[in-house]
Amino acid sequence: MNEEGELMECSVPFSLLEPHHCELTGHTFDSEPVKTAKRQRKEEKKQKEREKRARKDDTEDLGKEEVKKENSVKEDEDMEESIATEKEMIPTEISAEDVIVLKGHKSEVFSCAWNPITTCLLASGSGDATARLWNVPEDKEEAIQPIVLNHLPNLNDNKDVTTLDWNPTGTLLVTGSYDGQARIWTQKGQLRFVMAQHKGPIFSLKWNMKGDLVLSGSADTTTIIWDPETGEMKQQFEYHTQAILDVDWMDNTTFASCSSDKTIYVCRLGQTKPIKKWVGHEDEVNAVRWDPSGQYLASCSDDMTCKIWSLSSDQPIQQIKGHTLQIYTLQWAPQKDSRILATASFDASVRLWDALSGTCLYVLNNHTEAVYSISFSPDARLLASGSFDEVLNVWDTKDGSLKKTFKADGGIFEVHFT
Repeated sequence: MNEEGELMECSVPFSLLEPHHCELTGHTFDSEPVKTAKRQRKEEKKQKEREKRARKDDTEDLGKEEVKKENSVKEDEDMEESIATEKEMIPTEISAEDVIVLKGHKSEVFSCAWNPITTCLLASGSGDATARLWNVPEDKEEAIQPIVLNHLPNLNDNKDVTTLDWNPTGTLLVTGSYDGQARIWTQKGQLRFVMAQHKGPIFSLKWNMKGDLVLSGSADTTTIIWDPETGEMKQQFEYHTQAILDVDWMDNTTFASCSSDKTIYVCRLGQTKPIKKWVGHEDEVNAVRWDPSGQYLASCSDDMTCKIWSLSSDQPIQQIKGHTLQIYTLQWAPQKDSRILATASFDASVRLWDALSGTCLYVLNNHTEAVYSISFSPDARLLASGSFDEVLNVWDTKDGSLKKTFKADGGIFEVHFT
């Protein structure tokens, strides 16, 4: 704003990755470069959280302390099941000999996904405007030359490949970029289509189970269903009022989306009105996941709760509470009738729940910073968690014990079991 209070446009391109130099004022904002866009968003949130908590009066703090104590003191055998148990942990550190490092990206790697059919094929997406396809060898001595999927030219200065997903047959990869474009690639790295309808960064992309539709959710407040055979848009849904942070298919034509606007919509291809609008969270909804049966939707939010929804009800059928900071992501255990849900939070913990009863089974504590990603093994016996504290942990889901731990060289944005 100038001194008269009028808004003025600065024409210097804005980037979340480096300081902004304003041509109007001559000021450079944020003299230290921000590590990543994702990190910046999270840092701001952490700061907001600190301020919020500082404003709360002492009595509330005392109350919280009591709750924390209750959650951590496990000696009393008569405690109700709903209070989680922590195990004595004697983990094994994963040694450097057991690690294959894939080198080549020039910037942070935000996402990775194993091919569902070709088990040694891994896709990764980075802030360097590329995704890469790696054939991961059994023998770590072998040199690995990835296929580079170049995402230039792109429509703005931010080159992040934000999200990616393989189709069920493993033949095609879809990638989403901060410039709002979705791209479909073959296994050999050929670009099939550039799908450029979105007007803002794509935060989530998913193939349906059949592999004949792709769903995208964007900061432009819309979701789009695409035809991967033609690269054309089949339908755009414009119900949310703020950025869409996650999408997930319920079946081949029905999906859920969640947003910074605190709401969740369930929509179906071909229908002009939503099937459901769920309101209940008191802050941004970060992630949504249908359980393996497609009966229940779990959502997690900055309001520190997770909610379980069913299409038969307008209200959540269960509310899950226990985390003391924002819940960033969640995963259902992969078996068909599973009621087990894992949640990961900025409070540096992962929790395992019986989702339908709301009972916390285990609190998994071995991180010191925000946990960004969790992944169940296909048999659901193990859960991996990755955090900004640069530590990867592998947990036993049967008893909550820590099995393995690995110290990486940077914050961990995504973990994904083969």
